[in-house]
Amino acid sequence: MKRIIGFALFCFSMGMLAMLVIHNRFLGFILIVVTMLAGYYIFSCD
Repeated sequence: MKRIIGFALFCFSMGMLAMLVIHNRFLGFILIVVTMLAGYYIFSCD
């Protein structure tokens, strides 16, 4: 459980860092949607 929480916090911090670099809100929203879909696909894949 600690590894999952640590991985989630790492991904959260990387997303915050990416939003500091990307100043465009629309591009940030697209990036968020794509990574959420990719994460869902990876976790639900058998």
